[in-house]
Amino acid sequence: MRRTKLVRPLAAVAALAMLAACSTDPSLDDPETSSAEAAGGGEDDAGDTGEAGEEGGGEDEGSTEEWFDQAVYDTQYEQRSATFEGDPEQPFLQYIDGPMTDTSEFASDGAKKVCFANASISNPWRQTGWITMNEQLKALQEAGVISEMETRDAQDDDNTQIADIDYFISEGDCDAFVISPNSTAAMTPAVERACETGKPVVVFDRGVETDCATTFIHPIGGFAWGIDTAEFLVDNLSEGDKVVALRILPGVDVLEHRWAAAEKIFGESGIEAVDYFTGADPTEIKKIISDELARGDVQGVWMDAGDGAVAAIEAFEDAGADYPVMTGEDEMSFLRKWEDTGLTGLAPVYSNFQWRTPLLAVEKIFAGEEVPTEWVLPQTPITEDERADYLAANDGMPDGHYAKFGGEDLPGYPQVWQERTIP
Repeated sequence: MRRTKLVRPLAAVAALAMLAACSTDPSLDDPETSSAEAAGGGEDDAGDTGEAGEEGGGEDEGSTEEWFDQAVYDTQYEQRSATFEGDPEQPFLQYIDGPMTDTSEFASDGAKKVCFANASISNPWRQTGWITMNEQLKALQEAGVISEMETRDAQDDDNTQIADIDYFISEGDCDAFVISPNSTAAMTPAVERACETGKPVVVFDRGVETDCATTFIHPIGGFAWGIDTAEFLVDNLSEGDKVVALRILPGVDVLEHRWAAAEKIFGESGIEAVDYFTGADPTEIKKIISDELARGDVQGVWMDAGDGAVAAIEAFEDAGADYPVMTGEDEMSFLRKWEDTGLTGLAPVYSNFQWRTPLLAVEKIFAGEEVPTEWVLPQTPITEDERADYLAANDGMPDGHYAKFGGEDLPGYPQVWQERTIP
Protein backbone atom coordinates (compact mmCIF):
# COMPACT_ATOMS: atom_id res chain seq x y z
CA MET A 1 0.00 0.00 0.00
CA ARG A 2 1.43 3.36 -0.98
CA ARG A 3 1.00 6.66 0.73
CA THR A 4 -0.28 9.68 -1.10
CA LYS A 5 0.03 13.29 0.11
CA LEU A 6 1.29 13.76 3.67
CA VAL A 7 -0.88 12.58 6.55
CA ARG A 8 -3.36 10.30 4.93
CA PRO A 9 -4.20 7.83 7.71
CA LEU A 10 -3.23 4.23 7.04
CA ALA A 11 -6.82 3.11 7.15
CA ALA A 12 -7.55 5.39 4.23
CA VAL A 13 -4.36 4.78 2.24
CA ALA A 14 -1.54 6.05 4.49
CA ALA A 15 0.04 9.30 5.04
CA LEU A 16 2.30 12.17 5.13
CA ALA A 17 3.17 14.95 7.40
CA MET A 18 4.93 18.07 6.88
CA LEU A 19 7.42 20.40 7.69
CA ALA A 20 5.79 21.55 10.44
CA ALA A 21 4.83 24.87 10.81
CA CYS A 22 7.11 26.19 8.25
CA SER A 23 9.78 24.61 6.17
CA THR A 24 11.09 25.08 2.69
CA ASP A 25 11.21 23.19 -0.55
CA PRO A 26 14.02 24.44 -2.78
CA SER A 27 12.24 23.29 -5.92
CA LEU A 28 9.45 25.81 -5.42
CA ASP A 29 8.99 29.11 -7.19
CA ASP A 30 9.80 32.42 -5.49
CA PRO A 31 7.89 32.29 -2.19
CA GLU A 32 7.55 36.06 -2.07
CA THR A 33 5.17 36.00 -5.03
CA SER A 34 1.60 36.22 -3.80
CA SER A 35 -0.83 33.62 -5.05
CA ALA A 36 -2.87 36.39 -6.60
CA GLU A 37 0.17 37.63 -8.48
CA ALA A 38 1.14 34.10 -9.52
CA ALA A 39 -2.20 33.69 -11.25
CA GLY A 40 -2.00 37.13 -12.77
CA GLY A 41 -5.29 38.07 -11.11
CA GLY A 42 -4.20 40.07 -8.08
CA GLU A 43 -7.12 42.37 -7.43
CA ASP A 44 -9.98 40.25 -8.73
CA ASP A 45 -12.58 39.78 -6.03
CA ALA A 46 -13.33 36.19 -5.04
CA GLY A 47 -16.81 37.15 -3.96
CA ASP A 48 -18.71 35.02 -1.48
CA THR A 49 -18.05 31.76 -3.25
CA GLY A 50 -14.82 31.08 -1.39
CA GLU A 51 -12.97 30.62 -4.69
CA ALA A 52 -9.84 32.38 -3.47
CA GLY A 53 -7.98 29.42 -4.94
CA GLU A 54 -8.67 30.89 -8.36
CA GLU A 55 -6.23 33.59 -7.33
CA GLY A 56 -3.91 31.22 -5.59
CA GLY A 57 -0.93 29.13 -6.42
CA GLY A 58 -0.51 29.48 -10.15
CA GLU A 59 -0.44 26.55 -12.55
CA ASP A 60 2.96 25.31 -11.35
CA GLU A 61 1.69 24.70 -7.83
CA GLY A 62 -1.61 23.16 -8.87
CA SER A 63 -5.10 24.17 -7.82
CA THR A 64 -6.63 23.86 -4.38
CA GLU A 65 -8.78 21.07 -5.77
CA GLU A 66 -5.63 19.07 -6.50
CA TRP A 67 -4.70 19.15 -2.82
CA PHE A 68 -8.16 18.60 -1.36
CA ASP A 69 -9.03 15.03 -0.39
CA GLN A 70 -12.48 14.55 1.12
CA ALA A 71 -11.63 11.22 2.75
CA VAL A 72 -8.55 12.60 4.50
CA TYR A 73 -10.45 15.76 5.44
CA ASP A 74 -13.18 13.67 7.03
CA THR A 75 -10.69 11.47 8.88
CA GLN A 76 -8.75 14.41 10.32
CA TYR A 77 -12.00 16.17 11.21
CA GLU A 78 -12.87 13.19 13.40
CA GLN A 79 -9.35 12.76 14.77
CA ARG A 80 -9.52 16.26 16.29
CA SER A 81 -11.87 14.82 18.92
CA ALA A 82 -10.34 11.34 19.09
CA THR A 83 -9.34 9.64 22.32
CA PHE A 84 -5.57 9.36 22.49
CA GLU A 85 -3.89 6.41 24.16
CA GLY A 86 -1.32 7.19 26.84
CA ASP A 87 -0.68 9.77 29.54
CA PRO A 88 -1.93 13.30 28.71
CA GLU A 89 1.04 14.61 30.70
CA GLN A 90 3.27 13.04 28.05
CA PRO A 91 1.58 14.04 24.77
CA PHE A 92 4.75 13.14 22.85
CA LEU A 93 4.00 9.48 23.65
CA GLN A 94 0.26 9.57 23.00
CA TYR A 95 -1.27 8.09 19.86
CA ILE A 96 -4.59 7.23 18.27
CA ASP A 97 -5.39 3.55 18.55
CA GLY A 98 -4.68 1.70 15.32
CA PRO A 99 -2.38 -0.88 13.70
CA MET A 100 0.80 -1.64 15.65
CA THR A 101 4.20 -2.77 14.36
CA ASP A 102 5.79 -5.82 15.99
CA THR A 103 9.41 -4.87 16.73
CA SER A 104 10.46 -8.02 18.57
CA GLU A 105 13.03 -8.79 15.86
CA PHE A 106 14.94 -5.63 16.88
CA ALA A 107 15.07 -6.39 20.60
CA SER A 108 18.64 -6.30 21.89
CA ASP A 109 20.72 -5.06 24.79
CA GLY A 110 23.20 -2.22 24.88
CA ALA A 111 23.32 1.33 23.65
CA LYS A 112 22.61 1.84 19.96
CA LYS A 113 23.79 4.32 17.35
CA VAL A 114 21.09 6.42 15.69
CA CYS A 115 21.66 8.06 12.31
CA PHE A 116 19.46 11.11 11.75
CA ALA A 117 18.89 12.59 8.29
CA ASN A 118 17.30 15.97 8.97
CA ALA A 119 15.70 18.21 6.35
CA SER A 120 16.97 21.37 8.04
CA ILE A 121 16.92 23.63 11.07
CA SER A 122 16.20 26.64 8.90
CA ASN A 123 13.27 28.14 10.79
CA PRO A 124 12.27 28.74 14.44
CA TRP A 125 9.89 25.77 14.57
CA ARG A 126 12.58 23.34 13.47
CA GLN A 127 15.19 24.98 15.70
CA THR A 128 12.95 24.63 18.75
CA GLY A 129 12.36 20.97 17.92
CA TRP A 130 16.06 20.36 17.31
CA ILE A 131 16.93 21.74 20.74
CA THR A 132 14.30 19.50 22.34
CA MET A 133 15.45 16.45 20.40
CA ASN A 134 19.02 16.90 21.59
CA GLU A 135 17.92 17.22 25.21
CA GLN A 136 15.93 13.97 24.79
CA LEU A 137 19.07 12.41 23.32
CA LYS A 138 21.07 13.35 26.43
CA ALA A 139 18.51 11.63 28.64
CA LEU A 140 18.59 8.44 26.57
CA GLN A 141 22.37 8.44 26.42
CA GLU A 142 22.50 8.70 30.19
CA ALA A 143 20.04 5.80 30.40
CA GLY A 144 22.29 3.69 28.16
CA VAL A 145 19.75 3.43 25.35
CA ILE A 146 21.55 5.45 22.66
CA SER A 147 25.32 5.60 22.31
CA GLU A 148 25.39 8.48 19.82
CA MET A 149 23.29 10.21 17.19
CA GLU A 150 25.15 11.06 14.01
CA THR A 151 23.23 13.83 12.27
CA ARG A 152 23.43 15.23 8.77
CA ASP A 153 21.56 18.44 7.93
CA ALA A 154 20.33 18.68 4.34
CA GLN A 155 19.74 22.44 4.58
CA ASP A 156 16.41 22.13 2.76
CA ASP A 157 17.91 20.37 -0.26
CA ASP A 158 16.53 17.10 -1.65
CA ASN A 159 19.75 16.02 -3.33
CA THR A 160 21.75 16.66 -0.19
CA GLN A 161 19.39 14.61 1.93
CA ILE A 162 19.38 11.73 -0.54
CA ALA A 163 23.18 11.75 -0.36
CA ASP A 164 23.00 11.91 3.44
CA ILE A 165 20.79 8.83 3.65
CA ASP A 166 22.94 6.92 1.18
CA TYR A 167 26.02 7.89 3.18
CA PHE A 168 24.50 6.42 6.32
CA ILE A 169 23.58 3.24 4.46
CA SER A 170 27.07 2.82 3.00
CA GLU A 171 28.69 3.65 6.33
CA GLY A 172 27.06 0.51 7.68
CA ASP A 173 27.21 1.26 11.39
CA CYS A 174 23.74 2.71 11.97
CA ASP A 175 21.58 0.67 14.32
CA ALA A 176 18.51 2.76 13.46
CA PHE A 177 17.61 5.45 10.94
CA VAL A 178 15.58 8.54 11.83
CA ILE A 179 14.48 10.62 8.86
CA SER A 180 12.63 13.94 8.67
CA PRO A 181 12.14 14.18 4.89
CA ASN A 182 12.80 17.41 3.04
CA SER A 183 10.09 16.57 0.53
CA THR A 184 7.78 13.67 -0.08
CA ALA A 185 8.21 12.07 -3.50
CA ALA A 186 11.91 12.87 -3.94
CA MET A 187 12.86 11.24 -0.67
CA THR A 188 10.81 8.07 -1.08
CA PRO A 189 13.47 5.95 -2.89
CA ALA A 190 16.13 6.86 -0.34
CA VAL A 191 13.86 5.94 2.56
CA GLU A 192 13.09 2.64 0.85
CA ARG A 193 16.83 1.97 0.54
CA ALA A 194 17.19 2.57 4.27
CA CYS A 195 14.36 0.10 4.90
CA GLU A 196 16.12 -2.49 2.73
CA THR A 197 19.03 -2.58 5.20
CA GLY A 198 16.80 -4.44 7.63
CA LYS A 199 17.41 -1.81 10.31
CA PRO A 200 14.47 0.03 11.90
CA VAL A 201 13.48 3.25 10.14
CA VAL A 202 11.58 6.02 11.89
CA VAL A 203 10.08 8.75 9.70
CA PHE A 204 8.63 11.86 11.31
CA ASP A 205 7.24 15.32 10.59
CA ARG A 206 6.76 14.92 6.84
CA GLY A 207 6.02 11.63 5.17
CA VAL A 208 7.04 9.72 2.07
CA GLU A 209 5.24 7.60 -0.50
CA THR A 210 6.03 4.25 1.07
CA ASP A 211 4.84 2.44 4.16
CA CYS A 212 8.13 0.58 4.70
CA ALA A 213 9.12 2.56 7.81
CA THR A 214 8.85 0.89 11.20
CA THR A 215 6.75 3.86 12.33
CA PHE A 216 5.67 7.16 10.84
CA ILE A 217 5.23 9.90 13.45
CA HIS A 218 3.24 13.10 12.96
CA PRO A 219 0.51 15.26 14.50
CA ILE A 220 -2.98 14.92 13.04
CA GLY A 221 -2.26 16.99 9.97
CA GLY A 222 -2.88 19.97 7.75
CA PHE A 223 -6.60 19.48 7.20
CA ALA A 224 -7.15 19.50 10.98
CA TRP A 225 -5.25 22.80 11.20
CA GLY A 226 -7.35 24.27 8.40
CA ILE A 227 -10.60 23.10 9.99
CA ASP A 228 -9.73 24.44 13.46
CA THR A 229 -8.68 27.84 12.16
CA ALA A 230 -11.38 28.39 9.54
CA GLU A 231 -14.18 27.31 11.88
CA PHE A 232 -12.86 29.74 14.48
CA LEU A 233 -12.90 32.62 12.01
CA VAL A 234 -16.37 31.72 10.71
CA ASP A 235 -17.71 31.54 14.27
CA ASN A 236 -16.41 35.05 14.99
CA LEU A 237 -17.20 36.73 11.67
CA SER A 238 -20.30 37.40 9.60
CA GLU A 239 -21.29 36.32 6.12
CA GLY A 240 -19.68 38.65 3.59
CA ASP A 241 -16.73 39.56 5.82
CA LYS A 242 -13.29 39.55 4.26
CA VAL A 243 -10.38 37.35 5.35
CA VAL A 244 -6.82 37.77 4.12
CA ALA A 245 -4.99 34.43 4.09
CA LEU A 246 -1.22 34.66 4.51
CA ARG A 247 0.54 31.54 3.25
CA ILE A 248 4.22 30.66 3.62
CA LEU A 249 4.99 28.59 0.52
CA PRO A 250 3.24 26.83 -2.36
CA GLY A 251 3.50 23.14 -3.09
CA VAL A 252 4.16 21.84 0.43
CA ASP A 253 1.45 19.32 1.15
CA VAL A 254 0.56 20.01 4.77
CA LEU A 255 0.54 23.74 4.09
CA GLU A 256 -1.60 23.15 1.02
CA HIS A 257 -3.90 20.92 3.08
CA ARG A 258 -4.31 23.70 5.64
CA TRP A 259 -5.46 26.13 3.00
CA ALA A 260 -7.59 23.59 1.10
CA ALA A 261 -9.58 22.86 4.27
CA ALA A 262 -9.88 26.52 5.22
CA GLU A 263 -10.93 27.59 1.73
CA LYS A 264 -13.66 24.95 1.68
CA ILE A 265 -15.09 26.18 4.97
CA PHE A 266 -14.85 29.86 4.03
CA GLY A 267 -16.65 29.20 0.76
CA GLU A 268 -19.45 27.25 2.42
CA SER A 269 -19.90 30.02 5.01
CA GLY A 270 -20.00 33.01 2.68
CA ILE A 271 -16.67 34.46 3.83
CA GLU A 272 -14.71 36.37 1.19
CA ALA A 273 -11.13 35.04 1.29
CA VAL A 274 -8.09 36.15 -0.70
CA ASP A 275 -4.76 34.40 -0.27
CA TYR A 276 -1.15 35.46 -0.75
CA PHE A 277 2.22 33.74 -0.49
CA THR A 278 4.55 35.71 1.76
CA GLY A 279 7.70 33.66 2.30
CA ALA A 280 7.17 34.66 5.98
CA ASP A 281 8.75 38.01 5.09
CA PRO A 282 7.46 40.63 7.58
CA THR A 283 7.89 43.42 5.03
CA GLU A 284 5.85 41.55 2.43
CA ILE A 285 3.19 40.69 5.01
CA LYS A 286 2.84 44.35 6.02
CA LYS A 287 2.57 45.40 2.38
CA ILE A 288 -0.14 42.81 1.64
CA ILE A 289 -2.23 43.82 4.64
CA SER A 290 -1.72 47.55 3.98
CA ASP A 291 -2.79 47.15 0.35
CA GLU A 292 -5.88 45.15 1.33
CA LEU A 293 -6.84 47.73 3.97
CA ALA A 294 -6.48 50.45 1.36
CA ARG A 295 -9.09 48.62 -0.74
CA GLY A 296 -11.54 48.28 2.15
CA ASP A 297 -12.17 46.69 5.51
CA VAL A 298 -10.49 43.43 6.45
CA GLN A 299 -12.24 41.58 9.25
CA GLY A 300 -10.05 38.47 9.52
CA VAL A 301 -6.52 37.18 9.03
CA TRP A 302 -5.78 33.49 8.49
CA MET A 303 -2.23 32.12 8.49
CA ASP A 304 -0.89 28.69 7.52
CA ALA A 305 2.04 29.26 9.92
CA GLY A 306 2.71 31.84 12.59
CA ASP A 307 5.86 33.38 11.15
CA GLY A 308 5.15 37.05 10.57
CA ALA A 309 1.95 37.18 12.62
CA VAL A 310 3.18 40.21 14.55
CA ALA A 311 3.91 42.05 11.30
CA ALA A 312 0.34 41.43 10.17
CA ILE A 313 -1.04 42.88 13.40
CA GLU A 314 1.28 45.86 13.18
CA ALA A 315 -0.06 46.63 9.70
CA PHE A 316 -3.52 47.14 11.20
CA GLU A 317 -2.02 49.37 13.88
CA ASP A 318 -0.15 51.42 11.28
CA ALA A 319 -3.36 51.93 9.32
CA GLY A 320 -5.38 52.84 12.40
CA ALA A 321 -7.75 49.97 11.60
CA ASP A 322 -9.62 47.76 14.03
CA TYR A 323 -7.82 44.56 14.95
CA PRO A 324 -8.93 41.54 12.94
CA VAL A 325 -10.14 38.20 14.16
CA MET A 326 -6.94 36.23 13.65
CA THR A 327 -5.30 32.83 13.75
CA GLY A 328 -1.52 32.60 14.18
CA GLU A 329 0.44 29.79 15.82
CA ASP A 330 1.86 28.85 19.22
CA GLU A 331 5.04 30.82 18.59
CA MET A 332 5.69 33.08 21.56
CA SER A 333 5.78 36.30 19.53
CA PHE A 334 2.16 35.77 18.46
CA LEU A 335 0.96 34.73 21.91
CA ARG A 336 2.49 37.87 23.43
CA LYS A 337 1.12 40.23 20.78
CA TRP A 338 -2.28 38.53 21.06
CA GLU A 339 -2.33 39.20 24.79
CA ASP A 340 -1.08 42.79 24.43
CA THR A 341 -3.70 43.74 21.84
CA GLY A 342 -6.70 41.85 23.20
CA LEU A 343 -7.69 40.83 19.67
CA THR A 344 -9.91 37.80 19.09
CA GLY A 345 -7.46 35.05 18.29
CA LEU A 346 -6.55 31.38 18.18
CA ALA A 347 -3.13 29.70 18.16
CA PRO A 348 -3.23 26.46 16.16
CA VAL A 349 -0.29 24.11 16.61
CA TYR A 350 1.71 21.61 14.61
CA SER A 351 2.86 19.90 17.77
CA ASN A 352 6.53 20.73 18.21
CA PHE A 353 6.91 18.08 20.90
CA GLN A 354 6.94 15.51 18.09
CA TRP A 355 10.72 16.00 17.93
CA ARG A 356 11.03 13.91 21.12
CA THR A 357 8.97 11.02 19.82
CA PRO A 358 11.39 9.50 17.23
CA LEU A 359 14.08 8.84 19.85
CA LEU A 360 11.53 7.50 22.31
CA ALA A 361 10.29 5.26 19.50
CA VAL A 362 13.85 3.98 19.00
CA GLU A 363 13.95 3.15 22.71
CA LYS A 364 10.75 1.10 22.39
CA ILE A 365 11.90 -0.59 19.20
CA PHE A 366 15.15 -1.86 20.73
CA ALA A 367 13.21 -3.02 23.75
CA GLY A 368 11.08 -5.08 21.35
CA GLU A 369 7.91 -3.17 22.23
CA GLU A 370 5.14 -2.59 19.74
CA VAL A 371 4.92 0.89 18.25
CA PRO A 372 2.09 2.45 16.26
CA THR A 373 2.56 1.85 12.56
CA GLU A 374 1.25 5.36 12.04
CA TRP A 375 1.90 7.29 15.22
CA VAL A 376 -0.65 10.13 15.22
CA LEU A 377 0.09 12.67 17.96
CA PRO A 378 -2.33 15.16 19.54
CA GLN A 379 -2.71 18.53 17.82
CA THR A 380 -4.75 20.93 19.92
CA PRO A 381 -4.91 24.72 19.41
CA ILE A 382 -4.31 27.17 22.24
CA THR A 383 -7.45 29.16 23.01
CA GLU A 384 -7.80 32.55 24.68
CA ASP A 385 -8.75 30.83 27.95
CA GLU A 386 -5.46 28.88 27.88
CA ARG A 387 -3.19 31.64 26.60
CA ALA A 388 -2.21 33.06 29.99
CA ASP A 389 -1.20 29.61 31.25
CA TYR A 390 1.08 29.01 28.25
CA LEU A 391 2.57 32.48 28.55
CA ALA A 392 3.33 31.88 32.21
CA ALA A 393 4.75 28.41 31.58
CA ASN A 394 7.06 29.82 28.88
CA ASP A 395 8.03 33.00 30.64
CA GLY A 396 11.58 33.99 29.68
CA MET A 397 11.52 32.03 26.42
CA PRO A 398 12.52 33.93 23.26
CA ASP A 399 9.95 35.01 20.67
CA GLY A 400 10.96 32.20 18.29
CA HIS A 401 10.13 29.54 20.88
CA TYR A 402 7.00 27.38 20.53
CA ALA A 403 4.74 27.06 23.56
CA LYS A 404 3.87 23.39 23.03
CA PHE A 405 7.47 22.20 22.77
CA GLY A 406 6.96 19.56 25.46
CA GLY A 407 10.46 19.57 26.96
CA GLU A 408 9.80 20.75 30.51
CA ASP A 409 11.06 17.50 32.07
CA LEU A 410 14.28 17.29 30.04
CA PRO A 411 17.87 18.17 31.02
CA GLY A 412 18.73 21.78 30.50
CA TYR A 413 15.22 23.12 31.05
CA PRO A 414 14.63 26.03 30.89
CA GLN A 415 18.07 27.50 30.23
CA VAL A 416 18.88 25.70 26.98
CA TRP A 417 15.65 26.88 25.35
CA GLN A 418 15.91 30.38 26.85
CA GLU A 419 19.43 30.79 25.51
CA ARG A 420 18.38 29.27 22.17
CA THR A 421 21.38 26.97 22.24
CA ILE A 422 21.42 25.32 18.79
CA PRO A 423 23.54 22.11 18.90
